[in-house]
Amino acid sequence: MPEIIRKFFVALKRKPQTIALVSVAAAFIWYSFNLTVISFTTTRLQGNNMGLTAFAIMLLSTLAIVCCMNAFPYRKKVNKPMLALLFLMLGIILFCDFHYMNCIANKIAGGTINTENLPEVLQANRIMVVHVILVCVSVALVALLPVYRKLIRKIRTSVEVEGNAEMEAIDISGE
Repeated sequence: MPEIIRKFFVALKRKPQTIALVSVAAAFIWYSFNLTVISFTTTRLQGNNMGLTAFAIMLLSTLAIVCCMNAFPYRKKVNKPMLALLFLMLGIILFCDFHYMNCIANKIAGGTINTENLPEVLQANRIMVVHVILVCVSVALVALLPVYRKLIRKIRTSVEVEGNAEMEAIDISGE
């Protein structure tokens, strides 16, 4: 096994919670990089609490990263209150995502959208669908952490040294 891959797996064996943290961060990064389209859609549609839900998603996504880091301290037991808070935040984020998509669907069904704004609105809906998928994957990875922690620890990362096999052949008698 190449040394870089071995070191990567050694780091994962020590801190398998990194996988969950990266997935929560990926959902946050996806949403924040596409915030321009979300803001455009919010200003054009002006649905019920669309701006508030967009703000709540951004705020809770940031706080979820902090909760994820504090829920799994290094070489300590899981911080259960922080873990519960993490699941609560991810649940609220999912609720806000579905509310935002529902507002978009209601405005499209009502026919109140200007046709020149429709491509951006549909793009915002696709962004929210991808964000929902990323958050659901994050929830699954956090919930299944004890399972894949055991599987990762079974990966053999020790280095075999060839010279140790012939220890009997070395003569140390001093003659």
